[in-house]
Amino acid sequence: MSNLRSRWTAYPRTRRGWHGWLLAVAALLLVASGARADVAAVGPVGITVSDLDRAVAFYAGVLDFAPVSERAISGEAYDRLLGVAGLRMRTATLRLGDEALELTEYVAPRGRPLPLDSRSNDRWFQHVAIIVSDVDLAYARLRAHGVVHVSVAPQRLPDWNPSAGGIRAFYFSDPDGHVLEILQFPPGKGDARWQDGSGRLFLGIDHTAIVVADGDASLRLYRDALGMRVVGTSENHGPEQERLNAVPGAHLRITTLRAAHGPGIELLEYLTPRDGRPAPADLRANDLLHWQTRVETRDLGAAARALRDAGASFVSPGPIELSAPSEEPVAALLVRDPDGHAIELVQQREKER
Repeated sequence: MSNLRSRWTAYPRTRRGWHGWLLAVAALLLVASGARADVAAVGPVGITVSDLDRAVAFYAGVLDFAPVSERAISGEAYDRLLGVAGLRMRTATLRLGDEALELTEYVAPRGRPLPLDSRSNDRWFQHVAIIVSDVDLAYARLRAHGVVHVSVAPQRLPDWNPSAGGIRAFYFSDPDGHVLEILQFPPGKGDARWQDGSGRLFLGIDHTAIVVADGDASLRLYRDALGMRVVGTSENHGPEQERLNAVPGAHLRITTLRAAHGPGIELLEYLTPRDGRPAPADLRANDLLHWQTRVETRDLGAAARALRDAGASFVSPGPIELSAPSEEPVAALLVRDPDGHAIELVQQREKER
C-alpha cells in the first residue's frame, strides 16, 4: 500500500475522531518532511536467552533451525548500542529457510527472568510465527519433546473470518518461557512458498508479532516513519482465538506490515480485554523479556530522524559505528517503539547494499 494510504481503510469508522485526525496530519507532515527510514529488509529477530547452549539445542533439535555462526561480543561500542554497561555476550545465529533468529546470552551482567504470570495480551509480548507443512505432525514433535503449552491444542480459525479462516496454529514456550507459534496456512493463504514444503516439516518464519496498545500510534512508526507497507488487516475473536492465545474474551485487531525482504511485523491490538500490562519502564537488553527486530535501512541517519519524529525512545545515544566481521552491520541504532518493543536499525556495509 502507499505510505500515504489513509488509516481509515484499516480501521472502522468508530475510531475516527480528533485523535485519529491529529495522527493522520502528523503522519502526512512526517512524510512530507522527508523524514522516513525506507526500510529495505527485516530480520533476523533477536531473543535474549539465559543459556545459549540450551537454547541452540532446542531450536536446532526440536524446530530444525540450522546453526550458522556463533561469536563472543564485548566492547564499548556494544555497551553504547544496547545500553548495558560492561556487557559480555555470546550470540548464535540460526537459520530456518530464508529467515534467521539471533539468540543472545548475556554472560555479564545477567538480566531478569521472564515474569511467571506473563500473558499473551501483555504489551511486552512478542513471538515469531514458524510455518509448518503439517501442524499435526509438528504438534506431535513438540509434545514428544515435552514443550510447555500456551494454547490448549492446535486451533483452526473459523471460516467466517475471510483473512484468517482455515489457518491452524498453536502457541508454546521455549526453555526460557518465550512464546513461539507454529502455523499452517490453508491453500490460497500466505506466501506461495509456504504451500510447498518439499518434504520439510518446519519451513521458515512468516512474521514476528507484537502486542500494541494503540494501532494508530504503532502505524505512525512502522508504516509512516519506517516506510513499511500494510499488507493485511483482520479482526479475530471467538472461542478458537481465546484458546489459541490463552486469553479469555480475546478480540484482536491485527495489522500486518512488510518490507521488501524478510518476515513481516504483525501488530496485535487487543480490543478486549484491555488489561494487558505495559512493558517495564526499566526494561534492558539483557532481560529475558527483551526481543529485538533488526531492520535494514539505506540511510541510518535519516532513519534516526524519522524515528525521533515518530516518538521512539532511544536506547543508543545515536548511530553507533561497529568494528565487526564483514557480514555484520557497519553501524546500528537501538530504539524502542511506543510499547517498548526494541527495533535495531542497521546500515549494511556498502558492498552488501
